Amino acid sequence: METKESRREIPLSETTKFIVDNRGKTAPTSAEGIPLIATNCVNNQSLYPEHINVRYVSQETYDTWFRSHPEPGDILLTLKGSQNGAACLVPDPVNFAIAQDMVALRANEVIIDPSFLLAALRSPDVQAQIKNLDVSGVIPHLKKSDFDKLLIPYPDLPEQKPIGLYYVSLSKKIDLLHRQNKTLEAMAETLFRQWFVEEAQDDWEDVRIDQLVELNARSIDRSYQHSDILYLDTGSLNQGIVSELQEFAISESPSRAKRLVKHNDVLISTVRPNQKHYGIIKEPQENLVVSTGFCVLSCVDIDPHFIYLLLTSNEMTEYLHSVAEGSTSTYPSLKPSDIGSLTFKKPPLNKLEEFADISQSAWNKIFTNHNQIRTLEKLRDTLLPKLMSGEVRVAL
Repeated sequence: METKESRREIPLSETTKFIVDNRGKTAPTSAEGIPLIATNCVNNQSLYPEHINVRYVSQETYDTWFRSHPEPGDILLTLKGSQNGAACLVPDPVNFAIAQDMVALRANEVIIDPSFLLAALRSPDVQAQIKNLDVSGVIPHLKKSDFDKLLIPYPDLPEQKPIGLYYVSLSKKIDLLHRQNKTLEAMAETLFRQWFVEEAQDDWEDVRIDQLVELNARSIDRSYQHSDILYLDTGSLNQGIVSELQEFAISESPSRAKRLVKHNDVLISTVRPNQKHYGIIKEPQENLVVSTGFCVLSCVDIDPHFIYLLLTSNEMTEYLHSVAEGSTSTYPSLKPSDIGSLTFKKPPLNKLEEFADISQSAWNKIFTNHNQIRTLEKLRDTLLPKLMSGEVRVAL
């Protein structure tokens, strides 16, 4: 068996037949049109780029302004910022343009399997190389000239193909589960809007949020029994998805690690609400602690999914951000009382109970899918370095 030291490598620059490169050109944007994918939309977990806070370009700009466009199967590679070196596939069909600070790599299939190239770019060894190539000292930056120095594992093509197929197949399963969850949540959002916005009645009672929920009810105190914690910060919760939990000894935990949560608590970030750091906590581990940057809403007399959808609609997010921008702090932020004092028309009990049954069923499936996603991601990411080193092999 080949050892890691004996396995061949190839510069990234020798693996491509074309590179879509619009760097140095800031595209004129418009209010609507074709999505413009920026570096924040690309990460090393999602198979395809995510549409997060996207801007748009007109059809004319798309047709005439860019040097070239990605094609299905190309690999997007970010070259700047906190997501420097992140890679993902271009879907079929391509429904976006790409902004500067990234390129689209078109693999030369005679030399390298495109799926294998994606897996290789995401492997720990190559990611470490990307980090070490950056000598800017300020904003992480990868130059196109660095492609000559960035070495990709290079087993024979017959060995590359099953590795690439395995990696992308697992990633597609993960992507499908994410899309199922988005569909389930979108269906719940549609039902919520129809029943409680479009069909709202004037005679429904006006109530405040804090009449039905407790705000920040539990925090760590001297009676806390765990010596280690799992910590969720605001940046690790995005539109209902937890990306990371950090482990700390309680004596070494961040100063903001104070809030305690229970099943079905709703979390809303009080900092920059427009960044959509919110979600519902499901079956948390006993030592889960969340940041004081969250407002924790524990629903007492109302379904948590109702409150979650009420507070995370686009209209409410825009309103909360406008309130946050009027704060006296150095950055846009809310007080828990800003959320607690919000009023809404409370629907009749039978309507709320019917919605609770439907939404609970949807979120049970979402939670099951989240658990499966985490299992598949752990399997994929654990095996990736072993596949690249030759320690583990897969066969077609």
